[in-house]
Amino acid sequence: MADRSSGVEGVRRKNLGEVLRLVHQEGSRSRARITAETGLNRSTVADLVTGLVTAGLVREQSPDPTRRVGRPSPVVSANPDIVAIGVNPEVDAIEIGAVSFGGGLRERTRVALDNVPSAADAVAIVARVVQQWQQDALKDCRIVGVGVAVPGLVRALDGVVRLAPHLGWRDEDIATPLADALGLPVAVDNDASLGARAERLFGAAREHRDVVYLNGGASGIGGGLILDGNLIGGAGGYAGEWGQTRPGITANADRATDDGVLEDEVNRARLLRAAGLGAADDAVLTAALIGSEDIDVRAEVGRQRRILTASLGNAVNVLNPSAVVLGGFLSILREYDAQSFDAEVRERSLAAAAEQVEIQSAALGRDRLLIGAAEAAFAPLLAAPLA
Repeated sequence: MADRSSGVEGVRRKNLGEVLRLVHQEGSRSRARITAETGLNRSTVADLVTGLVTAGLVREQSPDPTRRVGRPSPVVSANPDIVAIGVNPEVDAIEIGAVSFGGGLRERTRVALDNVPSAADAVAIVARVVQQWQQDALKDCRIVGVGVAVPGLVRALDGVVRLAPHLGWRDEDIATPLADALGLPVAVDNDASLGARAERLFGAAREHRDVVYLNGGASGIGGGLILDGNLIGGAGGYAGEWGQTRPGITANADRATDDGVLEDEVNRARLLRAAGLGAADDAVLTAALIGSEDIDVRAEVGRQRRILTASLGNAVNVLNPSAVVLGGFLSILREYDAQSFDAEVRERSLAAAAEQVEIQSAALGRDRLLIGAAEAAFAPLLAAPLA
């Protein structure tokens, strides 16, 4: 005979996770609204919320008395002092952020680098920053874990970085040494997949269930694919490598490399050179490109836009998404002239496939990868809140 108590506990754990997920991903809500959204009865919701409050995961407060109609229902909010660390190592810098449960960065830093970091360099830098935060900025917080967004192929089974070509990492286990250094669980995934998750949950793709996301960074172009609300990882976790596809370039004058892949042609370093910049973050690059009258800048931006819109047209034809979201320097290329960019994508797509698609820049801006990485760290908490 099955153990009835374990079945009951399993149901309760699932319900706890559902309530916690609602207030984390959807925002503060009353007990009455949670009851309606989950389909659970009021007494069950009251018991679940009490358990989450006791565990320090959520907070309750009385509703605004000026808006009270009938019997008041307490408002449940995620505890912002529950924190996950998001990390994004790149060729020129390592970005680290502390993301509060319920959304929002409470701390962030960008550690600029003179040389491409090794996995050991990244572990040492992240450990130093987080340990300092634990002593001051986050001393009153509970850090539940670390998520690392890596620009490369990450094996879903164990989080090993199989290949991050621009970082020079091959078969690197960054999770174990980082977990040992901080005494915290560590989750590792592809940066663009995590960016896609963040934009789906909190950003531009929030109202969409079929999404193509492309992320452009110093290491190239990655992507994420969401179908029917599910992030698609593929057999090994390597799906979404848009940057490694071979673009169709009809004009030889637009080709900058011999037989190059998309990230060779649509390339952040080429934009920096055209703008006369060395190392620069996206804000500086945006300021240098948008509205520039320099002939070299305009030519390079136009060339890259033509190639990118052709690739996006193929994506629309194959996947028929309702949203295409662009992050990093790809959003800069779009915002150079968003109206003409969007029109060109539609012109390069089948009319029927493009009817419903919305083309947008990432709403979370520079925080998208850190928020996505933190979401990977929050996942075990959402699955088993009281564990």
